[in-house]
Amino acid sequence: MLWQLLQKFKTIVSDLSLRLLVTRSRSCLLLLMSADALSRYKAADAREAENIVERVTPRLQHANCAVVLSAVKMILQQMELITSTDVVRNLCKKMAPPLVTLLSAEPEIQYVALRNINLIVQRRPTILAHEIKVFFCKYNDPIYVKMEKLDIMIKLASDRNIDQVLLEFKEYATEVDVDFVRKAVRAIGRCAIKLERAAERCISVLLELIKIKVNYVVQEAIIVIKDIFRRYPNTYESIIATLCESLDTLDEPEAKASMIWIIGEYAERIDNADELLESFLESFPEEPAQVQLQLLTATVKLFLKKPTEGPQQMIQVVLNNATVETDNPDLRDRAYIYWRLLSTDPEAAKDIVLAEKPVISDDSNLLDSSLLDELLANIATLSSVYHKPPETFVTRVKATAQKTEDDEYAEGSEAGYPESSAHSADGPTSPPASSSNDAHVGATRPAPAPSTSPPAAPVPDLMGDLLGISNNSIVPVDQPSTPPLPVLLPASTGQGLQISAQLKGQDGQIFYSLLFENNSQIPLGWIHDPV
Repeated sequence: MLWQLLQKFKTIVSDLSLRLLVTRSRSCLLLLMSADALSRYKAADAREAENIVERVTPRLQHANCAVVLSAVKMILQQMELITSTDVVRNLCKKMAPPLVTLLSAEPEIQYVALRNINLIVQRRPTILAHEIKVFFCKYNDPIYVKMEKLDIMIKLASDRNIDQVLLEFKEYATEVDVDFVRKAVRAIGRCAIKLERAAERCISVLLELIKIKVNYVVQEAIIVIKDIFRRYPNTYESIIATLCESLDTLDEPEAKASMIWIIGEYAERIDNADELLESFLESFPEEPAQVQLQLLTATVKLFLKKPTEGPQQMIQVVLNNATVETDNPDLRDRAYIYWRLLSTDPEAAKDIVLAEKPVISDDSNLLDSSLLDELLANIATLSSVYHKPPETFVTRVKATAQKTEDDEYAEGSEAGYPESSAHSADGPTSPPASSSNDAHVGATRPAPAPSTSPPAAPVPDLMGDLLGISNNSIVPVDQPSTPPLPVLLPASTGQGLQISAQLKGQDGQIFYSLLFENNSQIPLGWIHDPV
């Protein structure tokens, strides 16, 4: 008896839990739908925007992550109309804790939250400017979460917190995952490009990593130092000697090309620049195109800066290899241009090759302003996770052909008019004797004039291709003599029930026609097991 009561109580509790779960799901769905509808509404003025924000703000404390993100989206949209700086500052403070709370959920939810936060900090970095510690990577974070946290930390890095950020990046550069280490080293270089006052501290950290003598760390450090040289020309050239000590360890094309660019760009400050470039020339034919192009330009720079006997012989060898012994058209064309410049007007070649280069800028915020606005308007959707506009995922094919009189007449025939014309060659024809058409016996229509517009181009049948069938294999629904449907379940197997089915096409859409036949002598119904 007690066991039966416990089982009944368990059933009641399970039923209540299920009902609560369904109720909660319905309430979340209603909230999301209302938020989506409200996001399409544009407030008339700042006062109305503040009223909307006041009613949406309590949803920031909701337990459902999608509801929280939708509320954040609504507040961000209305903040564009609010003119009071105090109100905007208070709203930024209110949005920070809910976003931080999302990072304590499961890794999959963390990733979705981080992708949305990545967009938010590009428009409103002050929201999480004081919460950068929550983006520090944990030892058990999945790699995709770590990569997103690194990207957000770069965007939130400032002169106030750069020391903490650099300590974290330096720690990450000693991890086991090679891709994560490379991105951490590259993040140090991006911080140096972004923050001019912190560039020297970033370079010091990079030099410390180079001294570790880990191959992929050294090569990634050289790549980012090249970008730092381009951002701050003639500022940190004193570290070139340290970089040249690692020439023997370079085996990646991008790292080689970066080191060759540094040698050619500062050839006048490197005493043995010709010897360093000559060590790369030994394997010129086997090098990738990226290295060959950079080696050709660096050798020309060296010759223009130091027109001595050594560089003259080097330039002849490089130009000969780049024009005669290569099949790369880009390399060959650039070599011919250099050759003609050097042979006709060396001064013009010096002005062109050694011209002042544009300074690179911070690339932390890569998204275009219009695209960022569109993505922020689609927060908590697939668009904000992939950082792509909604049109990338949903394509709608709109029919451009207008209705003709023939189409209208065909619709009238489906509604009850006969498909043939109301007048034949011998005279008017009588409608078929059918009870459904009795109401239209006296109604006759003149034959429509032939349409002069060309027939519309057929819309490609994507569903047919997806199912592995073509338009020719689909039997139209309105075909006069319809062949019998293929039998899927014969009567012998189905105990008298025969099922036939076939895919059919109508107006560019796919339909599945089913036919059930009772070939037995008794009516078929539900089969109940005997009690």
